[in-house]
Amino acid sequence: AVCYHFTFRTNYNLSTRSMASKTQVGFVGLGNMGNPMAKNLLKNGYPVIATDVFPESCKEIQELGAQIVDNPAEVADKADRIITMLPSSPNVIDVYTGPSGILKKVKKGSLLIDSSTIDPAVSKEMAAAAEKLGAVFMDAPVSGGVGAATSGKLTFMVGGVEEEFTAAKELLSCMGANVVYCGQVGTGQAAKICNNMLLAIGMIGTSETMNLGIRLGLDPKLLAQILNMSSGRCWSSDTYNPVPGVMEGVPSGNNYQGGFGTQLMAKDLGLAQNTATNTKTPVPLGSLAHQIYRMMCARGYASKDFSSVFQFLREEEGQ
Repeated sequence: AVCYHFTFRTNYNLSTRSMASKTQVGFVGLGNMGNPMAKNLLKNGYPVIATDVFPESCKEIQELGAQIVDNPAEVADKADRIITMLPSSPNVIDVYTGPSGILKKVKKGSLLIDSSTIDPAVSKEMAAAAEKLGAVFMDAPVSGGVGAATSGKLTFMVGGVEEEFTAAKELLSCMGANVVYCGQVGTGQAAKICNNMLLAIGMIGTSETMNLGIRLGLDPKLLAQILNMSSGRCWSSDTYNPVPGVMEGVPSGNNYQGGFGTQLMAKDLGLAQNTATNTKTPVPLGSLAHQIYRMMCARGYASKDFSSVFQFLREEEGQ
C-alpha cells in the first residue's frame, strides 16, 4: 500500500505540477529558519498548515495566508506532506511522538521531512516509528543560515528511502538551491554535523590568525586580502570574516547580531562530539572547538553570532 501511494504521489506531483501545488503542506516550527522557509512554500503556491509552540510566531505567516492550527497532530490530520524545523533532538521527539505529536494523527503514506539539526540516532528512531504507521520520515538538515532561508537558497542534505527523494526534492527545491541525497536516514544529519565541525574549527583558526596579524601590526583588511589569495583561504576568511570592519553585510560588522548563534554552534559541536564518541573517532580539534564555544556561552556570547569567537579571544588576552 505504501509503495503504491508513493508511486501515485510522485507521478501526480511530477506530471501535474500545477495541480499538485494546490495540495496542502504542513509546517511545524516557525522560528528564525522555519518562518522564511514556510513563506517560500507559500510563494511557490502551496497552501501551508502550520503550528508553533509560541503562538506569536504564527502571526506573520497567518497574515500571508497560512492556516494555523493548535498542535502538530492537527497538522498531520490535515496534510500528508509535513516539514519540521525545530531547535533540538528533544523537540523533535516531542513533536513527532508526544501526546499531541504528528504520529498521533499521521495518515498512511504521508511524507515527513525533518530539517532540524539533531542526533542521527534520533532521526533513525523517528523513521522507525513513522514506518510502523505506514508513513515515511526523511532527515533533511540545512546549511546556509537565515539569509539563505529567506532568499530560498538553502542547501538540504537528505537522508532516507531513495525512492522518496523525488517527492521530497519537489518541496525542498522551493526553499533551497541545492538538494543533495546523502543515503539512508541519518546521513543528512551526519553531513551537516561534519560540515559544522569544520566550520567551527575554521572560524576559530581564522579568528586566531587575524588577531595575531593585527598584533603584529598588519592592517586587518590587507591581511584578509592576502589570506584570501593564499593557501590559508577559507569560507570564514573570504565570506564571513570575523573581524569588525573587514567585510560589509556580515555579523562582525553589526556587533555580531543575527547570523548563526554561538549557542547553536555549541549544540552542533556537542552532536559531533557524541557521534565521534559513539564511532570511536578521534576529533581533537572538534573537541577543543566544542569547549571554546561552550565557554563562550557561559561568558555571555550565547546569542551572538559564532564569529564572535574573535571578540572572545581578544577579551581572553585582556584587550
